[in-house]
Amino acid sequence: MTDIVDRTSSEPTPSTPPRRRIQRPWDWPSRSDESRPTMRAVVQHGYGEPPDVLRVERRAVPRPGPGEVLVRIRATSVNTPDWIATTGRPTILRLKSGLIGPRSPIRGTDVAGVVAQVGEGVTDLAVGEEVFGSLWADSLDTGDAGTFAEFTVTSAEKLWRKPPGVSFGAAAASVMSGATALVAMTETVPVGPGQRVLVNGASGGVGTFAVQIAKHCGAIVTGVCSTANVDLVRRLGADEVVDYARTDLTDLDAEFDVILDNVLNHPMSVMRRLLPDDGVYLPNSIGRGGSFLAGLPRIGRAVLANVFGRVRVGQVNCRIDHGTLATLAELLESGDVEAIVGSMYPLDQAADAVGHMLTRHAVGNIVIEV
Repeated sequence: MTDIVDRTSSEPTPSTPPRRRIQRPWDWPSRSDESRPTMRAVVQHGYGEPPDVLRVERRAVPRPGPGEVLVRIRATSVNTPDWIATTGRPTILRLKSGLIGPRSPIRGTDVAGVVAQVGEGVTDLAVGEEVFGSLWADSLDTGDAGTFAEFTVTSAEKLWRKPPGVSFGAAAASVMSGATALVAMTETVPVGPGQRVLVNGASGGVGTFAVQIAKHCGAIVTGVCSTANVDLVRRLGADEVVDYARTDLTDLDAEFDVILDNVLNHPMSVMRRLLPDDGVYLPNSIGRGGSFLAGLPRIGRAVLANVFGRVRVGQVNCRIDHGTLATLAELLESGDVEAIVGSMYPLDQAADAVGHMLTRHAVGNIVIEV
């Protein structure tokens, strides 16, 4: 029989109620109980340098809801949103992600792994199938889920079957970087044969995909990178490679129909000189800048230049759906596009992986094996 507790008491009631401690995001419960299995996950505690705020802890394995899939993660990758959410820089973005700490405690959005469980209504994927995809939804807030962990949950609409000849690491590396480059080169500005495309930051995650996809579309591609990566960018198909240590963009005597700027290290006035009247500038970076706004003002000036007709500026988006994932899978399986994995880390060293990306000199994509 359940005991009935008499909640009346002869003890005096304190005149001042006890002060409640304000819970911060990293103090929130993991929604676990004794009946649920746990997993290793990299949990963020506040904002700061990766080794100071990212810790491997035990968390409850998430449960898939209707239309969702539980994935046993084999690999994930590190992208710009991960270091932004980890460091809390630029500071102004904390207005959306959380003022004193991130609302989402687990970083990571790209995933490659094996279906462990499907939610109600999921009919196109089955337990045991190898998949790749993402949690990304145009926000630093991914809820309680994340991919720096052994399991994650995401919508079935953001997963696709992994090509059998592509490794989990390469598949994970191709999601955000590949989808961003694919949308930029085929939808934002449909690149075609003979068009001249400049990719600034050609040896990075998005850059390596953009060079290959633009070349696949028939464009004449110029890649800008460091001395150490000239051979890589040339191998990926670039018709011309500019070593920024030897040649500044301001010295180029050429015009480009499309400029994909993954670095944002030159003012709009410089980039404008490299474009014809009908050329398109695609800013895809927050730049270095200060810690409060970073390169956001430079992006704002580019947008204003577009509004007032001084230059055409396109918006670069990362859209994850069956269409983009199926196209990426086809390009990877055919060998027309290669996912460049520059470095790999185990899950226990996820903080080092994020720190590596913070150097802004990572080659290709940074992958975390789980």
